[in-house]
Amino acid sequence: MRIRRLGSADLDACTRLATSRQWGPERHKWALLLDVGQGYGIDAPDGDGLAATNILTRYGHDHAVISMVLTAERHARQGLARALMEHALEEAGDRTVSLHATEQGRPLYERLGFRTVGRVAKHTGVFAGEPSGATRPATGDDLGAILALDAEIFGTDRSEVLRRMFGFGLSVRVAEKGFGHCWRNDTDVVIGPVVAQDLATAQALIGDLALDAGGEVRMDLDLAQEELVAWAVAHGMGRPWEVSLMVRHGSLPGDRTRQFLPFMQALG
Repeated sequence: MRIRRLGSADLDACTRLATSRQWGPERHKWALLLDVGQGYGIDAPDGDGLAATNILTRYGHDHAVISMVLTAERHARQGLARALMEHALEEAGDRTVSLHATEQGRPLYERLGFRTVGRVAKHTGVFAGEPSGATRPATGDDLGAILALDAEIFGTDRSEVLRRMFGFGLSVRVAEKGFGHCWRNDTDVVIGPVVAQDLATAQALIGDLALDAGGEVRMDLDLAQEELVAWAVAHGMGRPWEVSLMVRHGSLPGDRTRQFLPFMQALG
């Protein structure tokens, strides 16, 4: 098997593979990930698209995230996912590596040295609330403050990803003590990242971003943040679907108590 780099020319093949595994095509998301990360793939031996994929996104010199771990059904149980994971881990070097794992994928990651450090639940619904009056739409002039706050709280450099919020997302908002962003996926709007100095600021940002979206929204909630989860549920966010947050080599950087929503599970 030959592992090769994926690029923007592979976008159609990636979305086709995702759709074949009952994922949404998520074309907007794939395009961002292939831009900011390093995609790896194995072509199907029969020439019919991609047999398997994953994407490695590096943050600074100390952290990386692996995502989009997919294998075509007809090529399952042939060791392709493991080969691509081993390749991505080698490329990650000495970095701490994290990922979000379904129950189906978790055994492979455990064999590769990952351990579960938390649980995250995708909640979806139409947010029920009123404008907070505590946030405002961000402008390019706010970027410096956003990057400085994120560097402090996220604990490593993800500025390359955050700089894309204004072009990628639907809305970017700031408050005196935080910032947030939302972006349109296939059938809903994903809220994240949300980084704030306190829960009240996070709730104001999340609520106002949800109102900006004006329909079905998704929040990937860390179940350790019980107050935020209870608040979201009380405001119409239901249908939770849980995954495991897993880490290999070291611990997650930064202050997790002030990281209220990730950019997306695929970016940590």
